[in-house]
Amino acid sequence: MKILIAADMEGITGVVQWDQVNPNHAEYSRFRKLMTGDVNAAIRGAFAGGATSVAVTDGHNNSRNILIEELDVRATLNSGSPSRLSMVHGVDEGVDGVMYVGYHGRMGAANAILDHTWSDERVSGLWINDRAFGESGLNGAVCGHFDVPVIMASGDQTLCAEVREFFGNEVETAQVKKAVSRMCAECLPPSVTSKLIEEAAARAMKKLKDKKAPKPFKVPAPIKMTVEFEQSDMADKAAYLPHAKRTTDRRVDYVADDMVTIYLAFRAMLALAR
Repeated sequence: MKILIAADMEGITGVVQWDQVNPNHAEYSRFRKLMTGDVNAAIRGAFAGGATSVAVTDGHNNSRNILIEELDVRATLNSGSPSRLSMVHGVDEGVDGVMYVGYHGRMGAANAILDHTWSDERVSGLWINDRAFGESGLNGAVCGHFDVPVIMASGDQTLCAEVREFFGNEVETAQVKKAVSRMCAECLPPSVTSKLIEEAAARAMKKLKDKKAPKPFKVPAPIKMTVEFEQSDMADKAAYLPHAKRTTDRRVDYVADDMVTIYLAFRAMLALAR
């Protein structure tokens, strides 16, 4: 069974501030090491649970965060940007299940460490078929397009609740910290979180083999995406995308029949909105 580990950084062990996930800050080097440690824990759990192949996709910032020299040698690493499917690059290559490591709550969520949806400088909200989405739901819908379920996730308590809301109670979670505000959390040390992540990944694999894992998350067509931008000029620019429609205030709509088109349109809007 082939597993894709989709890794982000804000939900990694110990992260509570933007400086810690910013490549231009001295703190970053510490936390990319911790990110690699969390990913390795998921790799160990996946193999212990019966995975035969594990690929890791680095999905934070420039997608060059995970230390390959410290990565479990049994895994491969998708690194660098851009790639067509971005944070879930490789999900269309015969994957049986996806695990999220280091994910975070959607923009505006209460008690969520560094909550945002793709860009806290550009996006103030994302809705798909009038339902509020974060990165976990958005990427999960792309996985669902390829009939691949999200089976496990690690992050704070708000992220864990968010994935259960979208993918069902069958999804396994590893809570590595308890957020008390956007930039404050009760954090567990790596020796503890490593075990939590590894065990959750192994449980997720067992469910997948026993056909008790979550079903692929499908968004019914036609799919309407609404993006609310932080500034009105960003919405002006995003509306240049063919078939995009400026609606109310800073909101831009886009309609398509499949999630990959929606995903690419979302990213194109954000590129225009810089």
